[in-house]
Amino acid sequence: MFQTRASRAALVSGLALLLGSAAVVAPGMAFAQAERAGVIQRILVQGNERIEQSTVVSYLPVAPGEPVDAARIDLALKALFRTDLFSDVKIDFRNGDLIVTVVENPIINRVIFEGNKGLKEDKLRDEVTVRPRGIFTRSKVQGDVQRIVELYRRSGRISANVTPQIIELPQKRVDLIFKIEEGPKSGILSVNILGNKAFSDNDLRDVVVTEETRWFKFFSNNANYDPDRLEYDKEQLRKHYRNRGYYDFRVTSAVAELAPDKNGFVITYTVDEGPRYRFGKVEVETELQKLDKTVLESLLVVRSGQVYQDEQIEQATDALTFAAGAAGFAFVDVRPRYTPDRDKGVVDVTFSVREGPRVYVDRIDIVGNNQTLDYVIRREMSVVEGDAYNRALVDRSKRQIRSLGFFKEVDITEVPGTSPDRTSLQVKIEEQPTGELSFSAGYSSVDQLVLDLGITQRNFRGRGQDVRARVSVGSLRQQLDFSFTEPRFLSRDVAAGVDVYGYRYDLSEFSSYKTTTFGTTFRANFPLGIDSRGAVRYTLRQDDIQIDGLLCDPSQGVVLSASLCEQVGKRITSLVGYGGRLDRRNDYLNPTRGYYVDINQDLAGLGGDVSFLRTDLEAGWFYGITKDFIFSAVGSAGYVVGWGGDNVRINDRYYKGGLNFRGFETAGIGPRDLSLQRADALGGKAFAIGTVELTVPTFLPEQYGIKAAVFSDFGTLGLLDKADRNYRVGDLDCLNPQVIDPSDPTRTINNPAIPGTRNACIRDDLSLRASAGVSIFWKSPMGPIRFDFSRVLAQEIYDRKETFRFSTSTRF
Repeated sequence: MFQTRASRAALVSGLALLLGSAAVVAPGMAFAQAERAGVIQRILVQGNERIEQSTVVSYLPVAPGEPVDAARIDLALKALFRTDLFSDVKIDFRNGDLIVTVVENPIINRVIFEGNKGLKEDKLRDEVTVRPRGIFTRSKVQGDVQRIVELYRRSGRISANVTPQIIELPQKRVDLIFKIEEGPKSGILSVNILGNKAFSDNDLRDVVVTEETRWFKFFSNNANYDPDRLEYDKEQLRKHYRNRGYYDFRVTSAVAELAPDKNGFVITYTVDEGPRYRFGKVEVETELQKLDKTVLESLLVVRSGQVYQDEQIEQATDALTFAAGAAGFAFVDVRPRYTPDRDKGVVDVTFSVREGPRVYVDRIDIVGNNQTLDYVIRREMSVVEGDAYNRALVDRSKRQIRSLGFFKEVDITEVPGTSPDRTSLQVKIEEQPTGELSFSAGYSSVDQLVLDLGITQRNFRGRGQDVRARVSVGSLRQQLDFSFTEPRFLSRDVAAGVDVYGYRYDLSEFSSYKTTTFGTTFRANFPLGIDSRGAVRYTLRQDDIQIDGLLCDPSQGVVLSASLCEQVGKRITSLVGYGGRLDRRNDYLNPTRGYYVDINQDLAGLGGDVSFLRTDLEAGWFYGITKDFIFSAVGSAGYVVGWGGDNVRINDRYYKGGLNFRGFETAGIGPRDLSLQRADALGGKAFAIGTVELTVPTFLPEQYGIKAAVFSDFGTLGLLDKADRNYRVGDLDCLNPQVIDPSDPTRTINNPAIPGTRNACIRDDLSLRASAGVSIFWKSPMGPIRFDFSRVLAQEIYDRKETFRFSTSTRF
């Protein structure tokens, strides 16, 4: 490991010399008493090897021509020791010469860790403060020893021992070695809880983080002893009880006892539950005349008679603070006051709403953004420098910054300002990859494989711009599209963008037609209110529908309807759309509370060859039962109708299945043409689909990034135009397209259908479809992966099922 290595005796003596010198010589004891006071004529530096004399002199608080005495020499000694450049300093004053004799601290050549197996070297290097080419000091090394020991202690190795050693090198350099004896992990033999009556031991063991060591818990990081974790467990127990009515609950002790054979710890929590309380009187007091007490009380989630919960108190405090801030009271102080009545088993709560001290935002500092430019973050802030401090607006700013999706963590903290009535905001962020190289694949019950390759950069050049390009190649679909979005068009809160795309659906093997589309869309969205945005768009595209000519030739005896064959050819669609969105989720990326509503409408026919009106509605509601169980209900519906005498063309209808209706393949449900023994998807004019989903714990450590959810999808799709359901002039009977010629039994002739009657081969049933299954989400090293396992519960016989689907992407 080293070029030369001294014996253990040499190591120990060297360590004693270099680490102990600073302890032997203290600033107040390191100088010889000056012969006499006087005026400095010269300053002479002795013993310096690397450090220039001028540098040493620059650290001194005295200069030639100035008087000197014992007190000033003492100040000079302390100044030199504070630089950490010297292990020893002596200052003498003789015959007008101030003689400074120094012993330089060595330079660290290498920092080496030996004996570490449980912790990687990179983690240890991040923890210590000493660095190669840095100055060696005893205090720094001892501090780093304590940091390493603490790191091992937190990983469950409380008997870890770290010994610093040095290897002396030429030119006043040293190699610093941290010799580590990790020792065994301190396991948890048992977790005991005493004094509990309302909840069982097993229930409370699920509440605390500390886990009993078991052979099958090899993924767990909590099955070892950590004193800090015991304090966290006490808080978790307190939260658990106080959110279930136990206002007087307290943990009287948390003790860790080492087993006699020293093979692990026994953890014992002693609790005092106390009686269970309910909310008594719940009132609001306010000294602010413009805030109506009745209105404020209507905002409270707390109701008299409910079981007492700390969480509801916090929610009520936040709601009142937000309401006061929205009403223009930036300086508001909401404090709950509790009056417990043990005999009645109730807690009266009075929320006192008062005007708080006037505080203004002094500065807003943004830290942690290595890629994203400052102004991209600042424009999401609802407060600016000089504004009155408003907690509601600060919380909203945090949500808005998180919703960008550029950052893994976002935290806004207050730091003291330049005066008592000023506060500064520090926006601390941790960036995450915003580029994505995606790959996805889908496998269906009819052996169809679709591959997608896309590249996305949601924070292009750190300016918040969104650039996307995708290529999709499959047996049915080939697609190429590009989009660009500027989130602040013309420096206003307007997100403007353009999409250019071309795609080709080849359904010739499984349906009757194929279509090729080229188009472009210009779009913009803008704020309508605090939680709502509006959108406008314009699309111009060309669709070319193609059908094998033989399939539309009655002389060939095939049965495609005239209505479908009439759609062959190119059409221009000129479409104007608008929409609105109300979003009141507590977190736009991972919501646990709140809802959203989205409505859009598109009108085609202002120019072009196609006329229709399409309306779409989507809504979702989220409720976090616990941090691991989150319930969501999402529903969507749509309806498209032709106007001006137009029917809805096949490529303008709705197709559902795949990711938006799990259990069925893409376009797997809805109206179908069953002629030629094929179930050709025709799409529908109306649909309604709902999804209920519950995220569930996987009992795996969070660092593995594996989550799961159980779901159920249900809904319907259908409703063709009458002209597309009935026979038309020239159509053949789909069940018997060819019959024997009565005049010549040796040959067959076409069998025409009766116009206006229902085409028996076109199925259009607005019946219920349903599926259920499990989704697995894994943040793998290569990127997020999703697996969907589905089972169909209700279907039509002609629907196409899909029991498994997966997708993955790689981020950068």
